[in-house]
Amino acid sequence: MAKLRIKLNRKGVRELLQSDDIRNVCAERARAAIAHLCDGYETNTYTGRTRVYAGIKATTRQARRDAL
Repeated sequence: MAKLRIKLNRKGVRELLQSDDIRNVCAERARAAIAHLCDGYETNTYTGRTRVYAGIKATTRQARRDAL
């Protein structure tokens, strides 16, 4: 059996990880997570040096207390 070698196109992978499609997937996942939380949370997405990130932030005093 022959060995299979895969060589990733690093530039292509980076472009994929920073694409709008991945941003939308991350934002949807964050919104789905917030749906399970009480009121007082918000999401944001941003593009870092190598990929897109999504975050959830507690915006009210009660949400910050619950997050601990």
